[in-house]
Amino acid sequence: MRLHFAGAVLLSAAAYYVYLPLPNGVSEPWKLMLLDALFRSCMHAGDMAQALGMCHHVHFLNRVVSWVEVIDARSSPTVEVSDTTLGGVSVRVFQAKGVRNLKRGIVYFHGGGWSLLSARMRSYDLLCRKMAEDLDAVVVSVDYRLAPEAVFPDQYHDALAVARAFMSNQVLERYHLDPKRLCVSGDSSGGNLAAAVAQELGSDDSLTVRFKAQALIYPVLQALDFHTPSYQQNQAVPILYRPRMAHFWLLYLGANPSLEAMLLANNHSALDQQAINAATRSKLDWTALLPNEHKKNFRPVLVETGSPGLLDEVPALLDVRAAPLLAEQAVLGKTPKAYVLTCEFDVLRDDGLMYARRLRDAGVTVTSDHYEEGFHGCMAFAYLPVMSSVGHRSMENYIRWLDQNL
Repeated sequence: MRLHFAGAVLLSAAAYYVYLPLPNGVSEPWKLMLLDALFRSCMHAGDMAQALGMCHHVHFLNRVVSWVEVIDARSSPTVEVSDTTLGGVSVRVFQAKGVRNLKRGIVYFHGGGWSLLSARMRSYDLLCRKMAEDLDAVVVSVDYRLAPEAVFPDQYHDALAVARAFMSNQVLERYHLDPKRLCVSGDSSGGNLAAAVAQELGSDDSLTVRFKAQALIYPVLQALDFHTPSYQQNQAVPILYRPRMAHFWLLYLGANPSLEAMLLANNHSALDQQAINAATRSKLDWTALLPNEHKKNFRPVLVETGSPGLLDEVPALLDVRAAPLLAEQAVLGKTPKAYVLTCEFDVLRDDGLMYARRLRDAGVTVTSDHYEEGFHGCMAFAYLPVMSSVGHRSMENYIRWLDQNL
């Protein structure tokens, strides 16, 4: 009897930990709850390891990822897979064994808040393998350096170095790449790097080879407003919570984590911050850039008096290489045609939607692919054992767009 009672208590405790109220319409809520419970458990364990002085919580999480998810490079009858370096950066190359003389080429940057995950993870390996096979392409998945050891602009420099090397004559010839059919892509923080690279190389008039397309999957593009409608609506929706995104930004920018509360309060973008002029504010003015169905009934959070010296302490908050949404219109207009995937239940939804709008206003052809039932990171769960239907559908549509536009 006591064993039954103890079992019931444990089951109740587990159910309480797993259960999380989710908004109506999110895809397969129980799967998302289970995934979130797993991630929260790892996060809590990492925080405990750091509190005990064992290791940085990011190192703990990456060790778990390496143990569970990282796999060796394994070729198949249709795709040759190898680990190498490009531009001095570690990469995994997926090369289709098709018969086409010249192949399409894609540089892909993984997500993880510039501090977590790896190009060698099972989910990214499967995605890039499928891209190479379905598109008869060469896909370079980049293992850029990670925070806290590497901070901005290290990750950006790694991404740019790989992209430049990818477009060099030597690499084009080695992998039989068509110089007119190249794409830069990435998800989340990797989407941030892809957008920044597309801006830098699009404005480089010395280049003879250019990207034909940029494909951004739920990208993070700005850190001045943590109260966009999507941040307000989805602040407690897994997998990416609002405080966690602020934490990732501070890690990336090499800033003191104690500043998190100030970022979440929008103190860093207060109206008295002279470093942020009206032109800068207009580039992320969601009241003008978002359609009404996404603004809903939310109101801007405008702080009159902020924290003195905060922007001096973290100047990269205004650096377009870190926050591509802040780029000038002329720079955006030189970037290639774009695919921007966004999810309704994602704090980063409005970053992507505003960027798509600004690209269009700059004359760039944009495909905006929005998933009303989607959540942040859903494409990573396009395969078993935890397969998300919206993740699988978004992956198929992403690859279809590449096939039609590259």
